[in-house]
Amino acid sequence: MKQALLAALIAMSPAAWGADLASPAEFAGIADTTARSAAIFVEASKVMTHPRCVNCHPVGDRPTQGESATSRPHQPPVTRGTDGFGSVAMRCASCHREANFDPAGMPGHAHWHLAPQSMAWQGKTAGEICVQIKDPARNGNRTIAQVIEHMSHDSLVGWAWSPGAGRTPAPGTQAQLAALLDAWAASGAACPSAT
Repeated sequence: MKQALLAALIAMSPAAWGADLASPAEFAGIADTTARSAAIFVEASKVMTHPRCVNCHPVGDRPTQGESATSRPHQPPVTRGTDGFGSVAMRCASCHREANFDPAGMPGHAHWHLAPQSMAWQGKTAGEICVQIKDPARNGNRTIAQVIEHMSHDSLVGWAWSPGAGRTPAPGTQAQLAALLDAWAASGAACPSAT
């Protein structure tokens, strides 16, 4: 019964699970450590597959914007540039300042930029993202502990929970994401099926 429930949860679209994050303790009933670890990652992936994160983890050279899983290309038409901070002619910081500017609907952060292409999450399943973030060749040459530290404490990642007026924040809180990722690592950092 529990294995069937786990399989059903893994198969669900994270966007369909609502805006809250379950706590690691809510997975204690899954006796199999590998299955529990994979289920915890699926829960954490609600954040990674949310538009607040996916828009800046695009597959191509252009960020997306919007609230849906099929967000639209960024307007004006900007590109990644060689360093992820935009092209020479149009840097991200040209518009995205140190903080959100709600009167203009402009999101902001002092280090606004795109994730490297090797870290693209757009259109990927929880399992594919899991395998990707564990791969030093695709995660910025980080250990799992460093990936978790980044997601748990980086202030640009934290922006996803304070996106400004008119934008839906990522599910849960950054602290809840950190707790899930810590529990995922402690239980073996297993990945759900990539399909």
